[in-house]
Amino acid sequence: MRNGQPLSSRNPRGTAAALGLLPFAIYVLLFLAVPTLIAIATGFFDKAGSFTLDTVAALGSPVVISTFFNSFWLSSLTAVLGAVLGALACYALLSARPDGSLRIAVDSVSGVLAQFGGVMLAFAFIATIGIQGMVTVWLRDTFGVDIYTNGVWLYEMPGLVLPYIYFQVPLMIITFMPAVQALKPQWAEANATLGGTRASYWFRIAFPVLAPSFFGSLLLLFANAFSSYATAAALSSQGSEIVPLQIRAALTSETLLGRENLAGALALGMIAVMVVVMLSYSALQSRAARWQQ
Repeated sequence: MRNGQPLSSRNPRGTAAALGLLPFAIYVLLFLAVPTLIAIATGFFDKAGSFTLDTVAALGSPVVISTFFNSFWLSSLTAVLGAVLGALACYALLSARPDGSLRIAVDSVSGVLAQFGGVMLAFAFIATIGIQGMVTVWLRDTFGVDIYTNGVWLYEMPGLVLPYIYFQVPLMIITFMPAVQALKPQWAEANATLGGTRASYWFRIAFPVLAPSFFGSLLLLFANAFSSYATAAALSSQGSEIVPLQIRAALTSETLLGRENLAGALALGMIAVMVVVMLSYSALQSRAARWQQ
């Protein structure tokens, strides 16, 4: 007892908060921690349950290396394009009132579009710029322009760039806008008082302050693209050019490359990449938080 009260009854709010987090903790355990452990385990054990490095050795196969390379360049390209376009959108929104109708509309639309993916997004692009899509037919019939003269690129690796940017830009707006808003007007005033120009303010004050947040958001966009599956699966149903689709192929055909449990080894490689990205993102966010307080 302390101050005449039992220790168990000292902090009922803390107990209630812990109970409130229990469903989320169970969700994380069942759908994040357990699958991660299974993926790691299947990468080092065969069907008989014996420890083996043969499956992990498959990560050195030219096919798997090519698949990881494709995922890296696709994720990097769409992350950079999404980050630049999203940052420009955030800059354009600086003059808008935080509680104004424009900002509310942009925030709402960004929140929806950042989660808009999978079969719905793939169908939207097929219906719009597919072989018989609305825009494709209009350009061909009206101007004689055929956007598929060099092949059906929408259903190949290059065709994934546009759908990925579609949800990367809104995600960048959501994650980067708080950092842009945290720029203090006093910094611009001090720069002007000391004879600085608008260019000197952005290059010597704003950009260095925003750099950790920008690169942190860039890493988040990379992780988002690297782990995306549904949109690529809907558009590229006949290929396995990126890691998530290679995992699907390994799960449906365990004889791929003559290796069992290859899906677990591929997942292990993805987990390693994601851990590095998330640790880097956490470090950058910690640095950026110093200027947002």
